[in-house]
Amino acid sequence: MACKGLLGEQMGATVRQVNFTNQANVAAMVAMIDAYARDPMGGGKPLAPAVQDKLASRLASDAGALGWLAWMGERPVGVLTALWNFSTFAARPRINIHDVGVLQDQRGRGIGWKLLTAVEEFARQNDCCALTLEVRADNHSARHLYGKFGFAGPSEWSPPETMAFWIKTLD
Repeated sequence: MACKGLLGEQMGATVRQVNFTNQANVAAMVAMIDAYARDPMGGGKPLAPAVQDKLASRLASDAGALGWLAWMGERPVGVLTALWNFSTFAARPRINIHDVGVLQDQRGRGIGWKLLTAVEEFARQNDCCALTLEVRADNHSARHLYGKFGFAGPSEWSPPETMAFWIKTLD
């Protein structure tokens, strides 16, 4: 599968870090996480109502929570959630990316690339040694994107539902 639009077809999308004290920002993030959850690569089911009710306040109160939203005008079209982590081997922080989702009608326009670029820039500014994430074996487009972006993961997958750890070292 070809990786479309990685280097220049963002079509005006802007990426901004989520301000967890701004209720509208957090509500947009929850809506985007729900959209991602509904996608087959996110599990194919909406977030449970109880999760939707708690997610905004729990993210806002978690000192380790990070998030970025991609916007087309006033419409959120992509999300990246992440959590601070720490590498004892490097004695430096690192960031674990938890969710990367782009609305289906906006895929192939470089939005995922822009979200990853934003978190990498933030990580470098904060002396992080690496970015990490997990990806499903059957999520070929995400694996392609992450590989092009410099993440390293396994070359062998079994069974197809397997999740695998990927890392991008920032040194």
